[in-house]
Amino acid sequence: MKLEFLEKFDFFTGVPDSLLRPFCDWVMDRYGISKNHIIAANEGNAVALAAGYHLSTGKVPVVYMQNSGIGNIINPVASLMNTEVYGIPCVFIVGWRAEPGVHDEPQHIYQGKVTVKLLEDMDIETFIISKETTEKEVLKQLEEWQPLLDKGKQVAFVVKKGALEFHKKIKYQNNNALSREEIIERIVKVSGEDAVISTTGKASRELFEIREREKQGHGYDFLTVGSMGHSSSIALSVALNRKNKKVWCIDGDGAALMHLGSMAVIGANAPKNLVHIVINNASHETVGGMPTVAEKIDFVAIAKGCGYKNAVSVDSLNALDKALMNAKQSAELCFIEVKCSIGSRADLGRPTTTAKQNKESFMKNL
Repeated sequence: MKLEFLEKFDFFTGVPDSLLRPFCDWVMDRYGISKNHIIAANEGNAVALAAGYHLSTGKVPVVYMQNSGIGNIINPVASLMNTEVYGIPCVFIVGWRAEPGVHDEPQHIYQGKVTVKLLEDMDIETFIISKETTEKEVLKQLEEWQPLLDKGKQVAFVVKKGALEFHKKIKYQNNNALSREEIIERIVKVSGEDAVISTTGKASRELFEIREREKQGHGYDFLTVGSMGHSSSIALSVALNRKNKKVWCIDGDGAALMHLGSMAVIGANAPKNLVHIVINNASHETVGGMPTVAEKIDFVAIAKGCGYKNAVSVDSLNALDKALMNAKQSAELCFIEVKCSIGSRADLGRPTTTAKQNKESFMKNL
């Protein structure tokens, strides 16, 4: 289905989703990054931006997300937007990963089962868009929803895989030289038998394949396949409870931004055995490459402000090797930002072990 029905709206915010790629390309083609389109740090952040837009214009905002982000909107929807509080209207566009009967990755399975129920439990009326849905049907639904929006209610289009189409595919790139896979190869080489916690998305997939290629097994690594933004907190807790073990966290810029407050908690606890690495390509690459704000911020200054004793930024293999070796030998909390290009191998696979197998082998190795 084409996306002309969205032309009646002029403010969009959210977190990108690969299933919503045609929509993401449409909004980037139409508005780019501007006051009409803000890519949020997390979905709750997007709801707050939407609320501010309505308060200042009286118009209805659109918030987009993968269904895994529903958890992040529950608080601001229930305690801010709901008609029993401020009554702020909003249209949600939700990519339905792992809809019942459709194969998907393990982190999406339960979320897929409860997607519609979660939205309806929050008093958000839903309409499912599939490949068979017509634009006429969607426009009719928006017309039927208008009285609800006028009352300050929220509604949601839940989008099935392959339901949307847009004629352009936006290409995202930066000028950084290093690939994420070669960065992770260097981390694996230096970390040796230390514990590694990796963030959701392609970073964990590449780490898994590197271990396979090197025939090292997977007991050293915990692959945070879901719960985007929380790998550094997992790593903090592991480091605090296994002080005799060096712990490396492989994070991404989008994930770090999603729950940036985690860095303050890490810095306040300052475990001497933790190395926090943010691979920064300033994009949500795993879900299509839409930009993050990470190109415009100073991660090193943030890390130092949060209490990381040793914080550096690198953009070459020589500088990376030096920073990794320094972190390996250091007895203080370390932070390394690595500037990274956008892109991955076309044949990049996915972990062949289950999430529970990963957990059990990691715990046994610890």
